[in-house]
Amino acid sequence: MVTTIIVMIILGAVLGLGLGVADKFLKVEVDERVEKVTAMLPNYNCGGCGYAGCSGLAEALVNGEVASVSLCKPSKPEVKTAIAEYLNTTPGPDGTCCKVKP
Repeated sequence: MVTTIIVMIILGAVLGLGLGVADKFLKVEVDERVEKVTAMLPNYNCGGCGYAGCSGLAEALVNGEVASVSLCKPSKPEVKTAIAEYLNTTPGPDGTCCKVKP
């Protein structure tokens, strides 16, 4: 019984160490601009823009798949302008800025 407990403790420690190493080296870097633009959008997740939700539109804007914030119908004009200004002036991890119209 004691050997079983010792083996389980050693196995748990080895697996925990493996998960710690995997977390350190297999981490996916997230573009902070996606989170910021998602927070600026109204977060109705209505799908009126053609994307599943506001986070989908934000990701498309940051990746350059969409060139205009005007796809978001519920957003106010000043918010659309603020989003476009933010994306046009804030560089991403690769050092480039998006070219987005309000």
